[in-house]
Amino acid sequence: MTGFSTRTPLAVTLALAIALTTVVVPAFKTAQAQELDRATALAAFEHIKKLEGTWQSKSTKGWEERQQFRLIARGTAVVSQSVPVPSADASKADTSPDAPMLTVFHMDGDHLLLTHYCEAGNQPRMIAAATEDAGRTVRFTFLDASNMASRMTGHMHAVMIRFVDDNHFDEQWSWYENGKEQWMETVHNELIRSAAGQP
Repeated sequence: MTGFSTRTPLAVTLALAIALTTVVVPAFKTAQAQELDRATALAAFEHIKKLEGTWQSKSTKGWEERQQFRLIARGTAVVSQSVPVPSADASKADTSPDAPMLTVFHMDGDHLLLTHYCEAGNQPRMIAAATEDAGRTVRFTFLDASNMASRMTGHMHAVMIRFVDDNHFDEQWSWYENGKEQWMETVHNELIRSAAGQP
Protein backbone atom coordinates (compact mmCIF):
# COMPACT_ATOMS: atom_id res chain seq x y z
CA MET A 1 0.00 0.00 0.00
CA THR A 2 1.45 3.33 -1.05
CA GLY A 3 -1.29 5.68 0.15
CA PHE A 4 -0.55 8.38 2.79
CA SER A 5 -1.49 7.24 6.30
CA THR A 6 -1.78 9.35 9.44
CA ARG A 7 0.36 6.69 11.10
CA THR A 8 3.43 7.19 8.85
CA PRO A 9 6.50 8.87 10.42
CA LEU A 10 6.13 11.82 8.01
CA ALA A 11 2.54 12.43 9.10
CA VAL A 12 3.50 12.25 12.76
CA THR A 13 6.38 14.69 12.19
CA LEU A 14 4.13 17.15 10.36
CA ALA A 15 1.49 16.96 13.07
CA LEU A 16 4.11 17.59 15.75
CA ALA A 17 5.56 20.56 13.83
CA ILE A 18 2.10 22.14 13.51
CA ALA A 19 1.44 21.62 17.21
CA LEU A 20 4.77 23.21 18.18
CA THR A 21 4.15 26.18 15.89
CA THR A 22 0.79 26.73 17.54
CA VAL A 23 2.49 26.86 20.94
CA VAL A 24 5.62 28.84 20.05
CA VAL A 25 4.18 31.66 17.93
CA PRO A 26 1.92 33.20 20.63
CA ALA A 27 4.80 33.09 23.14
CA PHE A 28 7.06 34.92 20.63
CA LYS A 29 4.43 37.58 20.05
CA THR A 30 3.99 38.10 23.79
CA ALA A 31 7.74 38.69 24.19
CA GLN A 32 7.78 41.13 21.27
CA ALA A 33 4.82 43.05 22.72
CA GLN A 34 6.96 43.98 25.77
CA GLU A 35 9.34 46.03 23.67
CA LEU A 36 8.94 49.78 23.33
CA ASP A 37 7.95 51.36 20.04
CA ARG A 38 10.56 53.62 18.43
CA ALA A 39 8.94 56.92 19.51
CA THR A 40 8.73 55.85 23.15
CA ALA A 41 12.31 54.53 23.13
CA LEU A 42 13.58 57.80 21.62
CA ALA A 43 11.68 59.84 24.22
CA ALA A 44 13.28 57.77 27.00
CA PHE A 45 16.71 58.33 25.45
CA GLU A 46 16.10 62.10 25.42
CA HIS A 47 15.34 61.94 29.16
CA ILE A 48 18.66 60.16 29.72
CA LYS A 49 20.53 62.77 27.65
CA LYS A 50 19.22 65.46 30.00
CA LEU A 51 21.09 63.79 32.89
CA GLU A 52 24.36 65.24 31.55
CA GLY A 53 26.28 66.52 34.56
CA THR A 54 27.64 65.31 37.90
CA TRP A 55 25.44 63.68 40.52
CA GLN A 56 25.76 62.74 44.18
CA SER A 57 24.40 59.21 44.56
CA LYS A 58 23.18 57.58 47.78
CA SER A 59 22.08 53.95 47.98
CA THR A 60 19.41 52.58 50.28
CA LYS A 61 22.13 50.11 51.33
CA GLY A 62 24.12 52.98 52.79
CA TRP A 63 26.97 53.58 50.34
CA GLU A 64 27.63 56.73 48.28
CA GLU A 65 29.23 57.53 44.94
CA ARG A 66 29.70 60.31 42.40
CA GLN A 67 28.16 59.70 39.00
CA GLN A 68 28.94 61.69 35.87
CA PHE A 69 26.83 61.58 32.69
CA ARG A 70 28.39 62.69 29.40
CA LEU A 71 27.12 62.80 25.82
CA ILE A 72 29.57 61.27 23.33
CA ALA A 73 29.69 60.44 19.61
CA ARG A 74 27.73 63.55 18.58
CA GLY A 75 24.96 62.81 21.07
CA THR A 76 24.30 59.27 19.85
CA ALA A 77 25.40 57.73 23.16
CA VAL A 78 25.40 58.65 26.84
CA VAL A 79 28.14 57.45 29.19
CA SER A 80 27.65 57.29 32.93
CA GLN A 81 30.74 56.75 35.08
CA SER A 82 30.28 56.03 38.77
CA VAL A 83 33.09 56.43 41.31
CA PRO A 84 32.59 55.15 44.89
CA VAL A 85 32.98 57.55 47.80
CA PRO A 86 35.01 55.81 50.54
CA SER A 87 33.10 55.17 53.75
CA ALA A 88 34.50 54.85 57.26
CA ASP A 89 31.62 52.50 58.12
CA ALA A 90 32.97 48.94 57.74
CA SER A 91 29.44 47.50 57.86
CA LYS A 92 28.79 48.85 54.36
CA ALA A 93 31.81 47.10 52.82
CA ASP A 94 29.88 43.99 51.77
CA THR A 95 27.33 45.89 49.68
CA SER A 96 29.20 48.94 48.46
CA PRO A 97 30.99 49.11 45.11
CA ASP A 98 34.75 49.46 45.47
CA ALA A 99 35.73 50.25 41.87
CA PRO A 100 34.59 52.75 39.22
CA MET A 101 32.00 51.40 36.78
CA LEU A 102 30.61 52.52 33.45
CA THR A 103 27.17 52.35 31.84
CA VAL A 104 26.55 53.28 28.19
CA PHE A 105 23.10 54.08 26.77
CA HIS A 106 22.37 54.25 23.03
CA MET A 107 19.77 53.54 20.40
CA ASP A 108 20.07 50.42 18.25
CA GLY A 109 17.56 50.90 15.45
CA ASP A 110 14.20 51.18 17.21
CA HIS A 111 15.51 49.98 20.59
CA LEU A 112 17.11 51.76 23.54
CA LEU A 113 19.93 49.68 25.03
CA LEU A 114 22.31 49.96 27.94
CA THR A 115 25.54 48.09 28.57
CA HIS A 116 26.83 48.01 32.15
CA TYR A 117 30.57 47.50 32.64
CA CYS A 118 30.39 45.98 36.09
CA GLU A 119 33.00 45.45 38.79
CA ALA A 120 31.80 41.81 38.74
CA GLY A 121 33.86 41.51 35.54
CA ASN A 122 30.95 40.98 33.15
CA GLN A 123 29.04 43.33 30.85
CA PRO A 124 25.27 42.78 30.93
CA ARG A 125 23.27 44.38 28.13
CA MET A 126 19.68 45.43 28.76
CA ILE A 127 16.84 46.73 26.62
CA ALA A 128 14.27 49.37 27.54
CA ALA A 129 11.12 47.27 27.79
CA ALA A 130 8.54 49.46 29.50
CA THR A 131 7.75 53.02 30.56
CA GLU A 132 5.38 54.33 33.21
CA ASP A 133 4.14 57.68 34.52
CA ALA A 134 4.00 59.27 31.06
CA GLY A 135 7.60 58.28 30.38
CA ARG A 136 9.04 59.46 33.71
CA THR A 137 9.95 55.86 34.60
CA VAL A 138 11.89 53.55 32.25
CA ARG A 139 12.46 49.85 32.92
CA PHE A 140 15.33 47.92 31.35
CA THR A 141 15.41 44.11 31.26
CA PHE A 142 18.26 41.67 30.62
CA LEU A 143 19.08 40.96 26.98
CA ASP A 144 22.49 39.25 26.95
CA ALA A 145 26.02 39.69 28.31
CA SER A 146 29.69 39.19 27.64
CA ASN A 147 32.22 37.49 29.95
CA MET A 148 29.52 35.30 31.50
CA ALA A 149 29.79 31.51 31.42
CA SER A 150 26.02 31.23 31.84
CA ARG A 151 23.02 33.26 32.88
CA MET A 152 23.38 31.72 36.36
CA THR A 153 26.57 33.76 36.89
CA GLY A 154 25.99 36.76 39.13
CA HIS A 155 25.17 39.91 37.13
CA MET A 156 23.09 43.06 37.09
CA HIS A 157 19.82 41.95 35.57
CA ALA A 158 17.32 44.81 35.53
CA VAL A 159 17.33 48.58 36.00
CA MET A 160 14.54 51.04 36.69
CA ILE A 161 15.23 54.75 36.20
CA ARG A 162 12.74 57.32 37.50
CA PHE A 163 13.15 60.95 36.48
CA VAL A 164 11.92 62.91 39.52
CA ASP A 165 12.72 66.47 38.42
CA ASP A 166 15.58 68.42 36.83
CA ASN A 167 17.75 67.94 39.92
CA HIS A 168 16.84 64.42 41.05
CA PHE A 169 16.48 60.93 39.62
CA ASP A 170 16.30 57.45 41.15
CA GLU A 171 17.72 54.12 39.99
CA GLN A 172 16.78 50.64 41.12
CA TRP A 173 19.23 47.85 40.26
CA SER A 174 18.65 44.12 40.66
CA TRP A 175 21.33 41.41 40.96
CA TYR A 176 20.62 37.96 39.50
CA GLU A 177 22.48 34.78 40.43
CA ASN A 178 21.82 31.02 40.52
CA GLY A 179 18.43 31.37 38.88
CA LYS A 180 16.90 34.07 41.03
CA GLU A 181 17.05 37.72 41.93
CA GLN A 182 19.38 38.02 44.94
CA TRP A 183 18.82 41.63 45.99
CA MET A 184 17.59 44.98 44.84
CA GLU A 185 18.53 48.46 45.91
CA THR A 186 17.49 52.00 45.09
CA VAL A 187 20.01 54.76 44.42
CA HIS A 188 18.86 58.37 44.90
CA ASN A 189 20.73 60.93 42.78
CA GLU A 190 20.96 64.68 43.25
CA LEU A 191 22.56 67.03 40.74
CA ILE A 192 25.70 68.78 41.98
CA ARG A 193 25.67 72.44 40.96
CA SER A 194 28.72 74.67 40.76
CA ALA A 195 28.96 77.97 42.62
CA ALA A 196 27.69 79.66 39.47
CA GLY A 197 24.56 77.54 39.62
CA GLN A 198 25.47 75.41 36.61
CA PRO A 199 25.85 71.58 36.65
